[in-house]
Amino acid sequence: MTYVIGKPCVDVMDRSCVDECPVDCIYEGGRALYIHPDECVDCGACEPVCPVEAIYYEDDLPEDLQPYLADNAAFFSEVLPGRDEPLGSPGGAAKVGPLGVDTPLVASLPRAEGSESR
Repeated sequence: MTYVIGKPCVDVMDRSCVDECPVDCIYEGGRALYIHPDECVDCGACEPVCPVEAIYYEDDLPEDLQPYLADNAAFFSEVLPGRDEPLGSPGGAAKVGPLGVDTPLVASLPRAEGSESR
């Protein structure tokens, strides 16, 4: 089981969850944040600090956000645009910094009004 970041995070990326995470398992894409399912220890520290309520425990993920469970995992297991190989499990987001790319699901979403291209 893991926590999942869903659509409400797209184009917001408040990062309160990143600051709160004790194991540094929340990675920054271009328009969204992603929780590494193998690095997450299921402590739940990230969930209450998210100002847009984008973070859910896997079992509590609403039906309309179910695609984000696979999407969070895909961020680490698929080759993303501009990369030669999947990110895999680097052992902490601070080691890699902001990646500036997103999964096809997030990249295909229309930009939120007022958000900037990164």
